[in-house]
Amino acid sequence: MSLAHRIIPCLDTDGERVVKGVNFSGLRDAGDPAALAARYNAEGADELVVLDIAAARDRRPTFLETIRRVAAELSIPLSAGGGIRTLEDGRAVVRAGADKVTVNTAAVERPQLISELSQEFGAQAVVLAIDAKRAGDHWDVMVRGGRESAHLDALEWARIGVAAGAGEILLTSVDRDGTQSGFDIELVAAVSKAVSVPVIASGGAKLPEHFAQVFTEGAANAALAASIFHDGIQPIGALKEFLAARGIGVRLPC
Repeated sequence: MSLAHRIIPCLDTDGERVVKGVNFSGLRDAGDPAALAARYNAEGADELVVLDIAAARDRRPTFLETIRRVAAELSIPLSAGGGIRTLEDGRAVVRAGADKVTVNTAAVERPQLISELSQEFGAQAVVLAIDAKRAGDHWDVMVRGGRESAHLDALEWARIGVAAGAGEILLTSVDRDGTQSGFDIELVAAVSKAVSVPVIASGGAKLPEHFAQVFTEGAANAALAASIFHDGIQPIGALKEFLAARGIGVRLPC
């Protein structure tokens, strides 16, 4: 029996508040993270991701308090990341209540960080976030909040990250982020084929059909979205009922 496909809301925060933009820019306030976490927990989300997109050192105490507040509202797994550069940073996030640690730019700069976290917490608790942007016939890995190219092929980096100890890939299309034009199915399918670990598709979701497509054609194990959930465009319960009616395995409320 295959595992149920997961629906995962994402809380991008500036430390204290949830924010959302388009193509990683033009950020607007989207609410209180703890209040949104409680709502998604009640609506039937399978997991929650909270990211500190400011990721500055001086925001770390603020972000840790946000993790504590969010974790207190949840009965589902919580992944947290943003500014995690060392094993001690990862420990602090886990102590604050996260079940999984998410790394991005710092892992590109020092892949050994993935191995250190994996040895400490287990591969299942290490999520490698990859922000990918189309560049001709391939996708470049973008770092520092999607602003800079790492001059690294996204498929190759996914393979390296998994070999280093990442147990999951959080794959965001920079081109589709916040556009509500649908997931980049070609990108998701390519990465899903390249690695043996679960892939979470992110960037571009709006319609229930977008989720169905990324699960069936993109072979994603999970799909992540933000603004359509924050703004009430797509209730999680209704989305899961739609997917179940299409024969796509999801966890429905008892």
